Amino acid sequence: MDFLVEIGLAGLNSRIKRLSDDLLYSTREYYKNAGLDIEPNWHLIFLILEKNKSLTITDISQELRLSHPACIKIINKMKKKKYIVTRADKNDSRKQLLELSTKAKEKLPEFHKHWEACIKTSEQLIENIPSFLKDLSELEQLISEKNYNQRTLENFKK
Repeated sequence: MDFLVEIGLAGLNSRIKRLSDDLLYSTREYYKNAGLDIEPNWHLIFLILEKNKSLTITDISQELRLSHPACIKIINKMKKKKYIVTRADKNDSRKQLLELSTKAKEKLPEFHKHWEACIKTSEQLIENIPSFLKDLSELEQLISEKNYNQRTLENFKK
């Protein structure tokens, strides 16, 4: 038997992490086998910059609800692969605007084909769990209102 399943809610965080890791590593393997030189978590940056043309790291961090350091790490890797370029904001030269490079724009049609296959795979994985995305959104909302740390401290004090 799976120990994390056996211990019930005591294993919840670890099961979510395990699932996330399984999806991440499997997607990374797919990208490698497909000859793509991108990472699984980059697609969010590609998509948000494709939609908005240019954004600051802070804008991206807030929009994706990722930590600023996590965004910097992803973006630096993408810059190294020449998928992102930066330019100074016309109104505030201290702000650096991120944009997709010419290389990124040329590769996007190919990437989109692969991302569509990934979406189809996700649909297949949850097709028998119709409320999965709704339930996930509800859990995310609850955690954004009061995070796990705050809730646990309250429970510990009771």
